[in-house]
Order: sequence, then structure tokens, then C-alpha cells
Amino acid sequence: MSLRIVVSSVSSDAHMWNLVYLQLLLEESGHEVTNLGVCPPDGTVMDACRGADRPDLLVLSTVNGHGHLDGLRLIRALRHDPELAALPVVIGGKLGVRGADAEESRRLLDAGFDAVFNESEQPAGHTLAAFGDYLAGLAQAAAVRERLVAGVPR
Repeated sequence: MSLRIVVSSVSSDAHMWNLVYLQLLLEESGHEVTNLGVCPPDGTVMDACRGADRPDLLVLSTVNGHGHLDGLRLIRALRHDPELAALPVVIGGKLGVRGADAEESRRLLDAGFDAVFNESEQPAGHTLAAFGDYLAGLAQAAAVRERLVAGVPR
């Protein structure tokens, strides 16, 4: 099943290559992607996730090491907004400037992220594989919901 996905960096991250890579990867997998680009204010990210075109997933990608700070602020705002509180949101990349820090990942999960893909904590290649597994599970759940709404048994 194709998902509608918003891809964005965090407000302090001016790196674009990771967003383009994710967009191409997701589109090649059949998903519809809206790429918000670099340094979007939190309000811009939240507005892109509202209304009739509400995405199935928000993906935050960061390589500047400040994802643990900007990500916490944004996920708290999303989880306190009644319209966006249930939106699946994941974050990945270089989340901290100190390198691997399981505590930063735990704080992000505790704050409301559905998944955290911290490249500093996993062997090379495993982060992308874990993200792919997460997407597959999300797409499968969306397909089941769609069939239930249509009244079609599993």
C-alpha cells in the first residue's frame, strides 16, 4: 500500500542531501512524498500535516546533531495538538553531537516519537533496514484499516 509521507529536516538543520535521498527512496518504493526542505519552522511542519491531505507519516531527518533538541520541541508540540496527536512520527539520522547516546533516543521515544533511527547506535546499513521494516509495518496496518472501512474481511 502506498503511504502519504511528509519528509522534513528539523528547524536548525540546513542539510538537503538526506532529504532528497529519502524522497527518492520512498518514491521508488511507491509512496507519495512531500519534501518540506531544510530549516522549516515547527509551524510549517505542523501545517503540512493538517487537513484533508494529512499524511500517513511524518519523517524527520537530521545530520547536524541537533535532532535531539529540535525533535523534542517539535514532537511535544505535535502530541499536544488534538488534530496531530495521533500522527505517526519518526526521527532519524545524527541525533546528537556527542555520537551514540541511547539516552537521547529514549528521551525522544518517551516524548512521543513512534520510532527513532539513530545512526550512531546501529551498525552501518541497519538504520535504513530498520526504517524499511517500520514502513512495511505501517503500510500493512494502513491496508488493513482501509479494508475494514470498506467492509472487506481480512
